[in-house]
Amino acid sequence: MKNFALIGAAGYIAPRHLKAIKDTNNNLIAALDKFDSVGIMDSYFPNADFFVEFERFDRHIEKIKRQKNISLDYVSICTPNYLHDSHIRMALRRGADAICEKPLVLNPWNVDALADIEKESGQRIHTILQLRLHASIIQLKNKVVLENKKGKYDVDLTYITSRGNWYDISWKGDESKSGGIATNIGVHFYDMLSWVFGEVEENNVHLKEKNKAAGYLEFKNARVRWFLSIDENDLPQNIKEIGQRTFRSITIDNTELEFSKGFTELHTDSYKDILKGNGFGLEDARNSIQIVHDIRNQEINLKGEKHLFLNKI
Repeated sequence: MKNFALIGAAGYIAPRHLKAIKDTNNNLIAALDKFDSVGIMDSYFPNADFFVEFERFDRHIEKIKRQKNISLDYVSICTPNYLHDSHIRMALRRGADAICEKPLVLNPWNVDALADIEKESGQRIHTILQLRLHASIIQLKNKVVLENKKGKYDVDLTYITSRGNWYDISWKGDESKSGGIATNIGVHFYDMLSWVFGEVEENNVHLKEKNKAAGYLEFKNARVRWFLSIDENDLPQNIKEIGQRTFRSITIDNTELEFSKGFTELHTDSYKDILKGNGFGLEDARNSIQIVHDIRNQEINLKGEKHLFLNKI
């Protein structure tokens, strides 16, 4: 049984990490969040110590190590994106491995800095790239390898996940903290696309607004038109009519990729791989971090094929 701490216990994604720690028969000894709405912990680790101040959390970790000989094996990080690298460094300084939600960091140079610290500490940094474990995505990657297509696949990625007014007020609405729409809701798709279709050859942004973005990515084996939005007005009419607030579609050569199911256990599967000494590390995350960094920092460039939804705006 391994000892875990969790930072960001009140966040949206934290329950998946709590479940993964529990499902892999490990123990959460301490959790931290500046917000105290963490009743979800009762469902998993009611006896874990909880803190709302980092200093007290850090002191507690030190105290149980020296007085009770209890050391941390892993620190799970579910905090706002801009804090990830700081919390990763804290984990490594404590002699623990870090398991961090995506995006691992916001900028490519942050990866380089963490690589140095990882080497110095002898600990490992793991990230959650759960789409790589999804059966449909694995099947797609195998298909691309086996077909060895001479030309490129034509891919359309559409992801609309409606968010209310709270989004702009939260850290997610602050680009300096979240990285913006493409980073916050798109990074796992870009990781999946680069994992399946190879290195990026072209990256153009056609639309970049606070609540939506679109562009063209060309990979070694695919041409990708992408559209991401948190604006419910962008939902297709048939989706609105059934009261659904999320629309996700990936088509490959006009054939829909079915991956609407199979997500519930992917965090647990990620933890199982990490605990076996595998999982995904810094270099696995690098391509997607470079993609979102380039999207965030470039001007509008209308080169490349445009996503169909741009005609509706």
